[in-house]
Amino acid sequence: MKKVAAALAALALTAAPVSLKAAPSDTRPTIVLVHGAFVDGSGWAGVHRILTADGYKVVVVQNPTTSLADDVATTKRAVASANGQVVLVGHSYGGVVITEAGTDPKVAALVYVAAFAPDANESVAKLVPPPAPDAPPSPILAPVDGFLSIDTPAFPAAFAADVDPQVARFMADSQVPWGVQAFAGQVTLPAWKSRPSWYLIPRDDRIIPPAAQRAMAGRAHAKVEEAAGSHAIYVADPKATATVIEEAAAAIARH
Repeated sequence: MKKVAAALAALALTAAPVSLKAAPSDTRPTIVLVHGAFVDGSGWAGVHRILTADGYKVVVVQNPTTSLADDVATTKRAVASANGQVVLVGHSYGGVVITEAGTDPKVAALVYVAAFAPDANESVAKLVPPPAPDAPPSPILAPVDGFLSIDTPAFPAAFAADVDPQVARFMADSQVPWGVQAFAGQVTLPAWKSRPSWYLIPRDDRIIPPAAQRAMAGRAHAKVEEAAGSHAIYVADPKATATVIEEAAAAIARH
């Protein structure tokens, strides 16, 4: 027995190492989630929970929202860190970011969630129509030190009307100032011209009018889904949001 044990030990020492890592069998893309203005990446928590439970790899971007150039650079670093192909998802102003960053070779599809989808030389500043004479005052306050914010008491009704009131209040109190340079940042080469796109439109959006979203989605030839919800539909209804994202991911995985 001692001779057998010695022989086995010697064999173990001389045998070629065997990798314990299984060969990847999942060809699904990585999902990269990009938040918009006045918020941070934590709002994607519910969507992240669903996607990861369904087996997707997910990266949540934390953009500074100081300028479009800074946000695109941050998003591209997140894309570079992802394995394989990427489905790039943007909410609100995050749609501008993914439109500019989405030309990265790893990006296979775009998903817009209550988002802006600019064309070349367009910015949020150019896409926001002037208010009608009888329109109520905008909840977005005049810039201070180069940053925009939403009036805190008006935030829940304007941005997150269908979100749990305590969560909406927290979002209002913890909002991230939005740089005027980001607001005015112009897209150079729109990724939706070379990438398949999906678009989730909340029918009760009070920040980006649904009609404007439909026009941008049509211009981008995006596959459109509509659902009841506020501008913060990704927080209030993460299932509806994740469903559209997974639809895009499944379409990419089939090709």
